[in-house]
Amino acid sequence: MARRRGKTSAIDDLMELVALLPWWAGVLLAIVSYLVLHRWANAPLPVASSPQDIAGMATSSIWRGLAYGGQFLLPFVCAMGALASALRRRERRRLIDTAARNPAADALHGMTWQAFEVLVGESFRRQGYLVEETGGGGADGGVDLVLGKGGDRFLVQCKQWKSFKVGVTVVRELYGVMAARGAAGGFVVTSGRFTQEATDFASGRNIRLIDGEALLQWIRQGRSPARSHPHSPSQPAAAHAPRAPREPTMDAPPPAPASTPAPAQSPAPVSAPDPATAPSCPACAQPMVRRVAKRGASAGHAFWGCSAYPRCRGTKPM
Repeated sequence: MARRRGKTSAIDDLMELVALLPWWAGVLLAIVSYLVLHRWANAPLPVASSPQDIAGMATSSIWRGLAYGGQFLLPFVCAMGALASALRRRERRRLIDTAARNPAADALHGMTWQAFEVLVGESFRRQGYLVEETGGGGADGGVDLVLGKGGDRFLVQCKQWKSFKVGVTVVRELYGVMAARGAAGGFVVTSGRFTQEATDFASGRNIRLIDGEALLQWIRQGRSPARSHPHSPSQPAAAHAPRAPREPTMDAPPPAPASTPAPAQSPAPVSAPDPATAPSCPACAQPMVRRVAKRGASAGHAFWGCSAYPRCRGTKPM
């Protein structure tokens, strides 16, 4: 999802920076910048009482001239950035509302990949994440979104593929970028589906796969994809991250399809929870118990599992 940009001026960069802020913040910056520069531009010049003061007067005149022009230019740039922020916010809402109202199963296939990235970003934003749109491609390893929540950073790749399933190569690439950049977790979001190899690779790792059906369900019902049933072909794979993202509370997830494979980790507890040492579940705040994975990439390793399993599938590393 590469989005190449040519060379930009300092004014373009400043306008883009303001556009990342809420629209009202851009308006406030425009007002404050005008008041400050207007006062500076109209300040009286110092009187030269000696030859040494002439250089100071010349410097002051130059700064006053810059302030005079800046009192119009800088507020205009901030105002344009605020307008761009408001228009983007309106576009994000329109995309969310259109996808939520569309009853078709292929509601995500009729949009461009740019609109798909905006839709995914707004979906995460509504779950409480801070979202930075990087544009993908280039030196960032194809990362389209960078999320922030609770001091953690998460990387997102968006794949608006209509005819092909997302394979394991994409998931491996994101996993490598996560390790290089020290991210707490990652998401691969597609409008289509994932191959079984991609699902198997993500199992037991701090990567969550969100296919088109799961994303639409998330948008329409306001549910977080990270709390869906793991390993289902139409649901994202569960992640057992060293620092798992804290998801907002919601209703119990719908029952998994009959063809859902068995989870990679056994839910059977090895020991009862000890209130003095057992942590609380990051998903539902219930006490956790010690469990041991019996199959998958983490077989034989102990981890904390929610005592409310299978109603809650929250996990934490030991």
